Amino acid sequence: MNWRIKSLEDILATAERRSLHRSLGGIQLMMLGIGAIIGTGIFVLTAEAAQKAGPGMMLSFVIAGFVCGVTALCYAELASMVPVSGSAYTYSYAVLGELIAWIVGWALILEYAVAASAVSVGWSNYFVGAVSRLLGVSLPEAFTKGYFSGGFLNLPAMTIALLCTGLLILGTRESARVNAVLVGIKIIALTVFVILAVPAIHSENFSPFMPLGFTGVTGAAASIFFAYVGFDAVSTAAEETKDPQRNVPFGLVGSLVVCTGFYLLVASGAIGTIGAQPIFGPNHEVLSPGSAEFVAACKAHVGDSMLACSGEPLAFVLQQIHYNKIATLIGLAAFLALPSVVLMMLFGQTRLFFAMARDGLLPSFLNKLHAVYKTPYVVTIITGVGVCIFAGFFPVGVLADVSNSGTLCAFFMVSVGVMILRVRDPGRARSFRVPGVWIVGPLATIGCLYLFFGLPTKTNLIFLIWTSVGLVVYALYGYRSSHMNKANG
Repeated sequence: MNWRIKSLEDILATAERRSLHRSLGGIQLMMLGIGAIIGTGIFVLTAEAAQKAGPGMMLSFVIAGFVCGVTALCYAELASMVPVSGSAYTYSYAVLGELIAWIVGWALILEYAVAASAVSVGWSNYFVGAVSRLLGVSLPEAFTKGYFSGGFLNLPAMTIALLCTGLLILGTRESARVNAVLVGIKIIALTVFVILAVPAIHSENFSPFMPLGFTGVTGAAASIFFAYVGFDAVSTAAEETKDPQRNVPFGLVGSLVVCTGFYLLVASGAIGTIGAQPIFGPNHEVLSPGSAEFVAACKAHVGDSMLACSGEPLAFVLQQIHYNKIATLIGLAAFLALPSVVLMMLFGQTRLFFAMARDGLLPSFLNKLHAVYKTPYVVTIITGVGVCIFAGFFPVGVLADVSNSGTLCAFFMVSVGVMILRVRDPGRARSFRVPGVWIVGPLATIGCLYLFFGLPTKTNLIFLIWTSVGLVVYALYGYRSSHMNKANG
């Protein structure tokens, strides 16, 4: 096993030799975080959470938010110490060594690239709904759903992924400006939903609160965790941030606090207005969201107010309480705003690849910067094509769960890393320190493991296979090509 560790001094020196332009401030970073967090999780996966936990999804949001909260504090400390691209990958390199860093970087591909695909599919649902409501045109399922979702190819999802890829090539500042506008649209849409839905809450819709028991709440928390991922995209922008020691922690914690408040209000409004009970099979068996049996059961409930069956749940809720025009606007807002999440997931992925290529673990041509736009355009194009393919074929729920597995692996490593550095390097300057680190750190690690094992068994198996493939790639290329290997050789 290779435990060679790249010191924090070497990491900072490498970044200084081939660095990205610093153009982002604290508010822009927080908006990037909000843009990356608020998206498919709340606009689409609320329905999947209803099927897994019923009204108990309120508790699922709290559990997932808590795990993200304690992890965000760990991220903030490490990001303030190592303000360069790479996020958890870079932190692991400095703390746990190259092999673990590679595993984390490989896992983060699942977070960013697969998450971008999932959000693209979620956007496609709202696009189809918007076309239907505004133009009265029903688009064929063959070209609006992927092969594994009952269709053939999800063209809208592929299209939005490619458009976001093109925007990222144009530049970070330009992407951040577009993102700020889209974030504003999302916040307005969720605020309007809360104002209209919360007064229409009926307490009886919260009963039974946990129809599938606490196991259902755990499963929903593991899936709805996707609604929070993305805040770590803030840390991937550290190298492009002015005064990163102050602004990165501000962006991380601030974006998470804002989003958690919105999620609890929106979830309570959705549940309290029309209910959120799961759909059962003919023998009262639990149906898995997205399965053929679940789709058939939903078709049998057409006309009923079944939140679990909706592809655009927030617009659906407002329709059920007779705000049809506002529902159209909410759907349109999601249609306009969800691309900001695709944008930020692609941003995080390309910056991760940039950092890994800069360390020699991936081919050097990946970190080539565009002569005019000064962005890593080669890796951006490669990432965009990959995201496009996944979005074209797979359903949103499957993509979200796979993304969560990679995210939780990275979060676990960050939580462990911050504690190791407190022991190994206690004297190093930390502009942000985790309060009560010996309580927060263990809570974060246990929480990540808890949610990881709450994911479907198939998802965990995919993660293990993906990790195994990554180890083969590292053995064949990364180990020998690593700059650390050459420096020691």
